[in-house]
Amino acid sequence: MLTVNKHMPQGGGLAAVLVRRAATLELDWDMRQKSRFAAIDSTGRELAVVLARGSVLRGGDVLVAEDGSLVAVRAAPQAVLRVTAATPLGLLRAAYHLGNRHIPVEVTPTHLHLEHDPVLHDMLLRLGAQVALVDAPFEPEAGAYGGGHRHGHDASFAEDQALAQSVYALHDHGHAHGHSHDHSHGHEHGHEHSHDHDHDHKGCCGHGHGHDHPHG
Repeated sequence: MLTVNKHMPQGGGLAAVLVRRAATLELDWDMRQKSRFAAIDSTGRELAVVLARGSVLRGGDVLVAEDGSLVAVRAAPQAVLRVTAATPLGLLRAAYHLGNRHIPVEVTPTHLHLEHDPVLHDMLLRLGAQVALVDAPFEPEAGAYGGGHRHGHDASFAEDQALAQSVYALHDHGHAHGHSHDHSHGHEHGHEHSHDHDHDHKGCCGHGHGHDHPHG
């Protein structure tokens, strides 16, 4: 399996002829949000894609394998809802309500695209929009603060979450151990204090009635 570990957004200035000659890799939106995955390119090569965490691939990007070969990324057609409206205001209204739900949306001058969702389909119809299920490449808007839209199913997110949980578990174990250790020392300290007090009491009174008390 060939490792691919370099990402060049939109070709990164490579000569167009080099990109045209490169093997291609068609990926849907769900896969293009992942920074680690296995895939097979147009030449049949098995690829292990290992990119920086948080990487998001777009159609037109180029990947570089460890042997220096290039792989051109293509946005694969997938099931999406195409939203249109009778007026620009109607389309704007649909985009507003979708934006309130923080879902990935592709915006064009004539229509919107979003991943197929029956609930959103019904909502858009109630808003007066026209909705059709089509197969098309899906290129949603990037986040306003950079990067792509993130969901829990993203692979890098899952890896980070697993790492965080492991660190938390170690911290929690260490805290519990430390607490037990401190508690036992505190108990010993209290025992020694009581023992010393009994001896002082004996010395003061000149007799040993302190020994009649059970030590428990």
